[in-house]
Amino acid sequence: MAVVFSDLHTESGLKALNDFLSGKSYVSGDQLTKDDIKVYAAVLEKPSGDLYPNASQWYESVSSKLAASFPGKAVGVRIGGQAAPAETAPVKEAKSAGDDDDLDLFGDETEEEKKAAEQREAAKASSKKKESGKSSVLLDVKPWDDETDMKKLEEAVRSVEMPGLLWGASKLVAVGYGIKKLQIMMTIVDDLVSVDDLVEDHLTAEPINEYVQSCDIVAFNKI
Repeated sequence: MAVVFSDLHTESGLKALNDFLSGKSYVSGDQLTKDDIKVYAAVLEKPSGDLYPNASQWYESVSSKLAASFPGKAVGVRIGGQAAPAETAPVKEAKSAGDDDDLDLFGDETEEEKKAAEQREAAKASSKKKESGKSSVLLDVKPWDDETDMKKLEEAVRSVEMPGLLWGASKLVAVGYGIKKLQIMMTIVDDLVSVDDLVEDHLTAEPINEYVQSCDIVAFNKI
C-alpha cells in the first residue's frame, strides 16, 4: 500500500513528513525513487533544519541528486493555487496501491508522445533532404557529323526532365570541319541526379542518340 502525505505546505504536514523520515534515508528505502520525487515536488522549499531535521536532510539529499541530473541553471519558480492549510496532516495508508492523482514526473512515455517524437524525427529528416547540396555542371554534347540538326539536338537534350535537374544557358561551339558541339549548363541536386546516369541512360540512349554521339563534363562545381 502506498503512503500518502497531506498538506506538505503546512507546519503540520512537514512535521508528519519529518516524523515519517525518522531513521530513514528516503521515503521508500535506501535509494532515491519516484516516491521521493513526488513528495519533493509537493514541498515548497527546504524545511527548517531546526524544526524538521529529518525532512531537511532528506530534502537536501534529493536536491543534490536532482541537480546532478539537471545541470542547467534554474531561475526559480513558485506554484500558485495551494489549498488552504489544514489543522492536521496525518500520515495514512492509501486504500489501494495505485493513486491516479499521484504526480509522476518520470512516468512512461505515452503513445501520443511517441507518435509526436516520431513525427519530429521525420520532419528533421525531410528538412535535411531539402537542404541537400547542389552543383553546377557544364556539358559538351557532340553530334555525329556536320549534317546533324543542332537545333533538334538541343531540343532532344532539354526534353530530358527529372526531379533535381534544371537546364540552363547554352551555345554552339565550332570544333572543326564544319562540325559544332553544344555546350549547355545545368544545375542538379546532388542527392537526386547522377551526371553519369543522366549521360548513359538518357543523353546517349535512344531516341536522343539519333543526334548525340557523346557527352563530356567540362566543369563540375559545387554551389
